[in-house]
Amino acid sequence: MTQDMEGLSDPKMMRALAHPARLMILNRLGVEGSATATEVAEIAGITPSAASYHLRMLAKYGFVEDAPPRGDGRERLWRSTHKPFSVGVLPDDQPEVRDAKNMLINAFRKEAGDEADRALARTVHEPDEWRDVTRFGRTRIRVDASEMGRLSEEIEKLLAPYIAHQRSPEDAPSGARVAEAQINLFPLAPRVTPGLPTEDHDAG
Repeated sequence: MTQDMEGLSDPKMMRALAHPARLMILNRLGVEGSATATEVAEIAGITPSAASYHLRMLAKYGFVEDAPPRGDGRERLWRSTHKPFSVGVLPDDQPEVRDAKNMLINAFRKEAGDEADRALARTVHEPDEWRDVTRFGRTRIRVDASEMGRLSEEIEKLLAPYIAHQRSPEDAPSGARVAEAQINLFPLAPRVTPGLPTEDHDAG
């Protein structure tokens, strides 16, 4: 959050990152640390050979790298580079770039939605202390562009001390878990008004 983010514009890089298994692998390495292809394969539900391929593709674009060996050093370990990046659609983007950006943004949003769906389904099984602080909500706000920019910065500052890969389990309180904050800030787009139906099929 506090680092300068690279604005992605390479269509090949963005299409490579948009793969669901690669996003799962990247999240696994980012939160839990280094792992082998076999270990990340279990998370993504793919074969170790497929995981090795996805790891090499992520490494090609600088998202993962070799990690220091453990034990006898015979297993190849990978770790996240925690490369900060952002994706934003610009008016002068070429069609190929815009399509790749939209694909990546949609992949991020789908993964975030899937994560929220899993959490919602499990809410009833959570202890009271976690169920009581879980929130799924939307809030309409009235701001100008500069206010929304400042709001985004303030949210990032609030989250910064708690970012999982920057806060070790030893530094966190006893009982701390990995949680997720999903933040969307956007101006509302005009909604197409469907109008009244020509016939009332429910009448009578």
